[in-house]
Amino acid sequence: MAHNPLVSIVVPAHNAEATLARALDCLLDQDIADWEAIIVDDASTDRTPAIIAGYVEHDARFRTLSSCAYSAAGARNSGISVARGQWLMFLDADDWVDASFLAKMLAALKTTPDAVAAYCGSRRVMPDGELTPSSISTEVAIEPFETFARRCAIRTHALLVDRKTIVELGGFDVSLRTCEDWDLWQRLARLGKRWVMVDEPLAFHRVSPNSLSCNSTQMLADAEIVIARGFSPDLRVEHPASAHANGAIDANGCSAAEALAWFALWNAASDCGRGACSIDAQSLRALPAARKWAREIARVVFDGLMAGSLSVPAQLAARWDRFGGPLAELIVELGRVWDDPAAGRRVQYHLEQMLLDSDDLAAPRRLARTLGIRVDAGNPASTAPPEGIDRIYAYLMMDGRIGARVQFGALGKVTRSHWIELASQSGVADKSNVSAVAGASLSMAEPPSDPDSHFGKLARLAADAQELVRSSAEPAEPFAAPRPKPAADDNGTDRTSFWNRRFATEDPWNYRSPYEQEKYERQLEILPAGLIGRALELACAEGHFTRQLAPRVGHLTATDISSIAVERARARCSDQPNVDFGVLDFSAETLPGKMDLIVCSEVLYYLDDLAELRRIAKKFVEALTPGGSLVSAHAFVLRDNLERTGFDWNTFGAQAISETLAATEGLVLERSIQTELYRIDRFRRLSPDGVATDPVIDHVPIHAPIGVGVARNIVWGGARALRRDVARSERRQHVPVLMYHGIADDGPAALARFRLTPAAFDRQMAWLRANGFHAITSEQLGWSIANREPFVGRPVLITFDDGFQNFADHAWPTLRANDLTAEVFLVTDLVGESARWDIDSGPPAQLMDAGTVRRLAGEGAFFGSHLATHRAIDGLSSSDLAAELLRSRMFVERWTGRPTTAFAAPFSVTDRRLGRLARECGYRIGFGGKHGPADLDCDPIDLPRIEVRGDRSLEDFVARVEAVLG
Repeated sequence: MAHNPLVSIVVPAHNAEATLARALDCLLDQDIADWEAIIVDDASTDRTPAIIAGYVEHDARFRTLSSCAYSAAGARNSGISVARGQWLMFLDADDWVDASFLAKMLAALKTTPDAVAAYCGSRRVMPDGELTPSSISTEVAIEPFETFARRCAIRTHALLVDRKTIVELGGFDVSLRTCEDWDLWQRLARLGKRWVMVDEPLAFHRVSPNSLSCNSTQMLADAEIVIARGFSPDLRVEHPASAHANGAIDANGCSAAEALAWFALWNAASDCGRGACSIDAQSLRALPAARKWAREIARVVFDGLMAGSLSVPAQLAARWDRFGGPLAELIVELGRVWDDPAAGRRVQYHLEQMLLDSDDLAAPRRLARTLGIRVDAGNPASTAPPEGIDRIYAYLMMDGRIGARVQFGALGKVTRSHWIELASQSGVADKSNVSAVAGASLSMAEPPSDPDSHFGKLARLAADAQELVRSSAEPAEPFAAPRPKPAADDNGTDRTSFWNRRFATEDPWNYRSPYEQEKYERQLEILPAGLIGRALELACAEGHFTRQLAPRVGHLTATDISSIAVERARARCSDQPNVDFGVLDFSAETLPGKMDLIVCSEVLYYLDDLAELRRIAKKFVEALTPGGSLVSAHAFVLRDNLERTGFDWNTFGAQAISETLAATEGLVLERSIQTELYRIDRFRRLSPDGVATDPVIDHVPIHAPIGVGVARNIVWGGARALRRDVARSERRQHVPVLMYHGIADDGPAALARFRLTPAAFDRQMAWLRANGFHAITSEQLGWSIANREPFVGRPVLITFDDGFQNFADHAWPTLRANDLTAEVFLVTDLVGESARWDIDSGPPAQLMDAGTVRRLAGEGAFFGSHLATHRAIDGLSSSDLAAELLRSRMFVERWTGRPTTAFAAPFSVTDRRLGRLARECGYRIGFGGKHGPADLDCDPIDLPRIEVRGDRSLEDFVARVEAVLG
């Protein structure tokens, strides 16, 4: 019985005398010998038959057939018909595989018994023998049919496939002049069986200027047929997997039209590589124009250029003159198809980046927008970019070696001093040259003398921006000064001086607020019934409560440690004849005696400690007549009890005060009015024969609105950590920089990811507050990085992109109520308008106007630049990018009255021009497309952030932030 080999290798050959021997020799080199090779001579007229005969004569594993199919598909089918192996391989006469190909592929199939095919990576071989990088499609192993429905992801000879299955499928479709392998792999994948990947470049494909793939018209026509089949039922496959019976699903990838557009793009780029220009605009129309696809589009063009120009990556830039013209037409056409020239320019920048990344710049490379050059860092010469060039990609050379690579937007001539500065910043400059330009300004502060230089043109753009800001119709209004924030824990060394400083500003605690007035009403409510003869008010401040208390008593002595406060109180109560005023330090001085009532509100926190409080409590007893009352009103403080709502002050609070007074001999609690935030207690001095009774405790709600000055110190529901505690005990290298967009209940569904509900935002900020976080600014973050100073406590930088009005309406009140702030990046040309960049997703949200920005800046919000128009920067020319950076910064400074040094790139899109150009335009801090926490090793001009998504839970938010804490 004849032996059936493990593998049958079908080799179609037509006039292949130049390459056939190499293909057949690679089979002889295989580590596994159990194979047969069926060489199909497809009507060759050269020495191909003689070469075949030689191999057949010397090795019985070679067999031969004659064919007149005049097509690779027909010749392969002839070979399939006589093949005997379990597995099939198709090797074209100009290709070859690695000696380990069969061994590794069969090993992979052995480990996956249910697989129908194994595939590997491949490399192109150019006519000069140069090899392209390896390529392999990992998605074939995951979703083979959805992949092959859209593209041919595997080289013909990079595959071992089950022979019986191929026979059942009918082999190759001979009606297709090209793409016949793609069509067969698609049918095979429709069966739903597994494909196993061998992640090595074991297959080598020789690229020829005479191959059928050069016929772009035929290729596109055949690809359209194969893609259409992939998105429809295919009756040629009798038993498809149920999931694939009706074809590919759009939701699992791109549509049929888009798949064809990607193929058409590669085809067009390949034609450009050959110096031709055959652009079918209609076929390109379905290409995605979104920013996220620009790099992939550039990659496909890059690959097509390699195939068409017969070049490896390192050769492409040097051969620009061969295809630069047609390629420019293709890029322009893409911009027309998308109705967005900037999108075409974005692809151009990405493509030129790829070309120069692969080049050694042995000679200057002038592309469409980028100049690639080598520069002698020790003795640089000025460089004048040619017309149309606005980006420079340079190797800084030292002693004949590449010292550094720099890339930057070039607005004009790069002078010698500019190159020396770049070399210095890159760490490769000759120190004598650096010292020669030391002190020379390369910024806008001192405009350079050469108006055609890069910095000369930057200075001109700055002047234009300044003039635009000056001529703006936006009125220049005075800025609102932030209200001074009382610091309850700042006792100082001299109490009198401390309180006089506090009262230097009138009404430092907003006594007229509804919250304070409601508290006064409850103090009056708790007073003992009947006529009160003599009363003493301690810490009367400016007399607001004094005026309400006076009618309830016969005579009132109102005192305060601050003479400033007492004078204001005296003036306020000048029409109250039963009130006397005096300056009194009740801790250090003797209290007036024989009082029927002592009122002491909101002041005992400021004592040094509980020992001092106990001493003063005894003084209260001594100053009261027997049966007299002491009214104490104080807030709950977290120091007393972390598990309940309280104020985050560094002192004891109402709970400790009440317990201390109740423990004082001679005092007994009679009544207490308690809210979530404070308690008001009335104690009685017992008479010698008096009997204490159980106190009356009333729990009441707070009805009055709570102003931000009070709210920012409250931690509702208790705290897990206090800011002061973590500031003393924790130092860290990382900080979360949170990125938000909109805060709203409603909006377009397509933008749900970028929109948090106000309730969800409230919960997140409350969690930060309860866990001891404090907000920092980008300037503080930059300082820590510059000085390598670890972050103290638990800092968080909260940022908002775009400047939506809903920040002012919803986010800012919540931030202030939690004693946090945020940095908002504004789109300055659109301030007061709407987010027109979102128009395709639904009605665009309203943006804050300049007046709102000014008001919020006065209240403690911070603002930075989101550039001027919200266009992605990788589609802007270098001149437009610089103009937007300058104009945006200057407008934000005008509106806020503060220097602006931070920006966030729109759409989180950056390129290698941005950082350097941003610094030159006056920025020190930048946020781009990186994700994750910021740390002391970050580049401050390219900092990462953590996106806070609207479609994620509070638990997800907590996990992300806690991961930064470590």
